Amino acid sequence: MLTWEEVFTVQVKIENSAELQSNDGDTVVMISFTGQVTGELFQGKVLDGGVDTQIIRKSGSHSLSARYMLHGKDYTGETCQIYIENNGDFQKNEREALFRTYPKLITNSKALSYLNEELFVAEGFPTEIGVDIKIYRWV
Repeated sequence: MLTWEEVFTVQVKIENSAELQSNDGDTVVMISFTGQVTGELFQGKVLDGGVDTQIIRKSGSHSLSARYMLHGKDYTGETCQIYIENNGDFQKNEREALFRTYPKLITNSKALSYLNEELFVAEGFPTEIGVDIKIYRWV
């Protein structure tokens, strides 16, 4: 039976934001962030330049698209990077997450190269300084 296994947690620290309100009631918010990453497979930090773009439609739908790069060490101790593109929607669920996304990961780690082909789901949980994004894969 397949289950979800946590790959790592990105502890996002929100930096700045910019907002645009359209004439017909939609809002776009771009949020820059940094942060730390913890987990058994990878530990490191979010590099400068991470941005989360959220679109809040006047109808009430709320989507997000975040892109960011991680730098750190894989479980073998090798230095590596991981790129994450995270797309999804804000929705309440049984785990009380703020949102659920479907990230794509790309890494230059030899030990973690299988992550380039895996299917993932991520959930965001609020914290005092931002949000914790827990990334899971099927096992």
